[in-house]
Amino acid sequence: MNLIIVESPAKAKTIKNFLGKEYAVIASKGHIRDLPKSRFGITIDEQNHLIPAYSVAKENAATVKEINDLAKKCDTIYIATDEDREGEAIGWHIAHAIKRDPEELPRIVFHEITKTAITNALEHARKIDMDMVNAQQARRILDRVVGYKLSPLLSSKIQKGLSAGRVQSSTLKLVVDREREIRSFVAEEYWTIDTLFKKDIEASLVTHKGEKLQKLSITGKAQALEIEKSVKGDSFVITQIETKERRSATPPPFMTSTLQQVASSKLGFTPKKTMMVAQTLYEGVKTPSGTSGVITYMRTDSLNLAHEAVMAVRGVIESRFGVKYLPKEPKVYTKKAKGAQEAHEAIRPTMLQFTPEVAQSFLKPDEIKLYRLIYERFMACQMNDAIFEQQSITFSGNENEYRAIGRKLTFDGFYALTGAEDKDKLLPTLKEGEVASLQSIKPTQHFTEPPARYSEASLIKKLESEGIGRPSTYAPTIATLSNRTYVNIEKKQIIPTEMAFTVTEILEKNFANIVDVSFTANMEEKLDEVAEGQNDWQKLLSDFYVDFSRQVEDGKTAITSLKVAKPLGRGCPKCGSELLLRSGRFGEFIACSAYPKCKYTEQVEGEKKEEKASGEASGEICDKCGKDMVLKSGRNGQFLACSGYPECKNTKSIQVEQKTSETPCPDCGGKISLKNSRRGPFWGCENYPKCKFIAKFEPSKYKCKENGCDGTLAKRVYRGKEVYECLKCKTKTPAEEIEQKQ
Repeated sequence: MNLIIVESPAKAKTIKNFLGKEYAVIASKGHIRDLPKSRFGITIDEQNHLIPAYSVAKENAATVKEINDLAKKCDTIYIATDEDREGEAIGWHIAHAIKRDPEELPRIVFHEITKTAITNALEHARKIDMDMVNAQQARRILDRVVGYKLSPLLSSKIQKGLSAGRVQSSTLKLVVDREREIRSFVAEEYWTIDTLFKKDIEASLVTHKGEKLQKLSITGKAQALEIEKSVKGDSFVITQIETKERRSATPPPFMTSTLQQVASSKLGFTPKKTMMVAQTLYEGVKTPSGTSGVITYMRTDSLNLAHEAVMAVRGVIESRFGVKYLPKEPKVYTKKAKGAQEAHEAIRPTMLQFTPEVAQSFLKPDEIKLYRLIYERFMACQMNDAIFEQQSITFSGNENEYRAIGRKLTFDGFYALTGAEDKDKLLPTLKEGEVASLQSIKPTQHFTEPPARYSEASLIKKLESEGIGRPSTYAPTIATLSNRTYVNIEKKQIIPTEMAFTVTEILEKNFANIVDVSFTANMEEKLDEVAEGQNDWQKLLSDFYVDFSRQVEDGKTAITSLKVAKPLGRGCPKCGSELLLRSGRFGEFIACSAYPKCKYTEQVEGEKKEEKASGEASGEICDKCGKDMVLKSGRNGQFLACSGYPECKNTKSIQVEQKTSETPCPDCGGKISLKNSRRGPFWGCENYPKCKFIAKFEPSKYKCKENGCDGTLAKRVYRGKEVYECLKCKTKTPAEEIEQKQ
């Protein structure tokens, strides 16, 4: 028996369906060996080489044992991880984890998960490419060095919980720079002279008194009125009618960045969602012929297409649309950007007979939406261009010249499949020399607009054009910026927070290379050179580390701390030490200066008063002073408090109706329900007294992952913000961060 090791259980299941009993297929479930989570994990030797200390995480130990036990029973072990550098490195790590020589294990790669592709891969096995492995090692170590050295520095100087990264910080600078442009933008006034000639022909003024006019040429009302008067007194004749053929070129097939951009604009998918859905389509879904991958590998920056796939789609185009829609020769697309991995393929469907109409019965709603995009883009890229007839009519007067532009679709080409996005704008039949009379003229005031904020789609386009990151990093980078509250995404716009400005300004001043776009792009090129065997990975790391370490040491003294640690002039009620005003992830708070020996904290007095004075109206009246009672949240949950606080400090507990949670009891799996007590409502298990589980807040489906803790998380309000608090270790994490991660 032979063993094939892949990354994903879904992929393993699909491949197993294609192969007989002589093959076992098992999944590593992603990375099984990596740098340790709790320490730096890199040593520097005498030659300034960076030596990683990889280890198998506890949660992966069972998977490694399972693979190892199965490997002992097999004759040949095939490494079949993803075809990119990360997949190559994962395969190398798997070999080491099961104590096998990576050089001796056959490596197979495939762009699609179909029976033909898997069989062909098994017939053309190769060795693990150590250049690709070393390129990925270099990337991983670079990211660890920057993150492990720079993030603590930012946390110590600004605020706990901040992070920095080689690609992350460059991306953040792009967002911040765009916001700086918006904030410094000064609108300029300009005017247009909108005119209708006979037969409702809209025309634009292009020349006035012999001078060509641009968008901002007419800058004031007086000038606009002077031109209006001139136009009204002018007589116009049609001096030129010009007809030209214009083509709308077929779009290239999708690669990762363009798929994410189009899915965002047309489907409203986030990049993260796009990749999750694409992963499912790649790894295997149900089809009429069984479970199979229905698209090629979705992490690619190549526009190459397999010859067999192009020939097949040409046959489909001819039979469905006719020979006039088929180019004489197949269309070939190339990517001009540096670093494109042209050995890969673009994203395309693997089975043309699995049309979107057929797929409708097998795929989930989001899957069919994305699959239709990919399928139609692949077909469209091999069809003929759409052809337009563009017509321009020039109206000439003594002092002014106007031009009207129209167009008509004469051949729909690939629009026959995708539909035309632009409507025809037809002009009436006219002749040169005809007199043209004005129907109306209207000066209109305008103001220039600031540059638009990045959307997720436009930011990915910018990252790609600048050479920052690679296909696999676009979505995670944007997700990290959002999780770290460096940016907010509102109505598809990426808006940097004030913390983003603070962090970027410090990095610009002290770590200019880390946030410099050209430096980051150049580093990507150097990593590409390592992957191609043209650069030594240890020299690359050493050159970077020496300079970066010096910058970090300088930053420890050069960067002024922005943390708030102001003495308040009063003692801690628990130990008597000085109380300090501090800043944390949830805003300002008061804490004991003797921390960690004394962990006393309290809210800022102003916030406490404001919080207690406000609240949701409850409809009840205070029985002590007659003012309204408001609904408040406290450490024991919700309660009623007098709106006259602090003059009246009356409070009342809330009697709640019993209800059952959808989340089972974390201790025994039974049902838990909301109950009343003299100390307020609480959640308790129905199996009491056998199970004594109780909690102030309703348990959620999420588990704590801090420092190996597996406690249940409960959602609550803390210092005015929604957080998840672990019922076991009491760690609090912003709700958005947990929901996006899990």
